[in-house]
Amino acid sequence: MPAGGISVHAVDVARGRVAEGLAVRIDRVMPNGERITIAEGHIGANGTLDHPVAGGAGVEEGEHEVLMHVGEFHAATGVTAPPFLDVVPFRFRVFDVAQHYHLPIKFTPFGLSVWRGA
Repeated sequence: MPAGGISVHAVDVARGRVAEGLAVRIDRVMPNGERITIAEGHIGANGTLDHPVAGGAGVEEGEHEVLMHVGEFHAATGVTAPPFLDVVPFRFRVFDVAQHYHLPIKFTPFGLSVWRGA
């Protein structure tokens, strides 16, 4: 695991596979509420967001928020259940830019779990 950075790894546990195609955005949230997007893209075939932010690009101490477009993802994968989750935010604090913040995400059409992994 690289030193510094924010990495996102997403798994669609309802289908038992990585969430390839899930749209993800990472914002830095300023004290005045302004948001600065530091990463944006889609989860790849390996289950991760391939972006320079994983190596530390754009990461600073302070609040960050990951926005996961799970409603759009499920619609694209043919889920026929009524939509429950849409854009799901996860806000966290970077307190040391030398540390790596790995965010594993597991989700279904009806729930989501995210935490700081190793």
